Amino acid sequence: MTKLTIGWLYPTLMSTYGDRGNVICLQRRCQWRNIPVSILPLDQECDSSKFAQVDLIVGGGAQDRQQEIVMRDLKGDKARTLKQILTDGVPGVFTCGSPQLLGHYYEPAFGERIEGLGILDLVSKHPGPNAQRCIGNVVFDITASPLLEEIGSFWRDLPRVIGFENHGGRTYLADVAALGKVVKGYGNNGEDQTEGAFYQNAIATYAHGPLLPKNPFLADWLIYKSLSRQSSTKVTLDPLDDSLAYKARESLLMRHGL
Repeated sequence: MTKLTIGWLYPTLMSTYGDRGNVICLQRRCQWRNIPVSILPLDQECDSSKFAQVDLIVGGGAQDRQQEIVMRDLKGDKARTLKQILTDGVPGVFTCGSPQLLGHYYEPAFGERIEGLGILDLVSKHPGPNAQRCIGNVVFDITASPLLEEIGSFWRDLPRVIGFENHGGRTYLADVAALGKVVKGYGNNGEDQTEGAFYQNAIATYAHGPLLPKNPFLADWLIYKSLSRQSSTKVTLDPLDDSLAYKARESLLMRHGL
């Protein structure tokens, strides 16, 4: 049976606001389907060869100080391998601080610019210590292709994505697709209604929550894409009982009149 290895990007440094829940969600949804799954920490203790062993990668949020530590380590062969696997289509979900690191740079409120990996054609800037943070529930519609079409083929009624955002930085996209269009909240910058970014099979977003337990269809898409890359035959995922998750989603959307 195909085994799934989930790479967890710097788990002790980049797991703010419950982002470890994305890892737990993916792990449990695999286990409920009897899909062998393992978690591989991708941190300061591992070398670049570990990055090449993963079938799916998860990155969470971090404070500015932790992002600086990560970027001092995530360079050279590690950076090149991460860029290669994402370019080759390894699926991933990156939240808040992680997309900032995948972009060209992040300018914090204090201190020097943090140079990114340049995998995503975007930049992030903090408008200054007196600027209001972007905090609150966020709801957006997926617009990125082919993600939109592929999820639509699994779920007849394409659900809206819900999450919680808490960020000071503002992200501005260049030649990279937005993940979605904001219905409620700030999204990338509170100006252009874009939320997140989408590259190959990688989802970048400001939505915590954590994201995947609130949006199980995204978790299943990531699992499906990961397994499909390893299989020469069509992959099908056994349905799971997500009734409680969808009742919670309905309650949250109704609370906001959506």
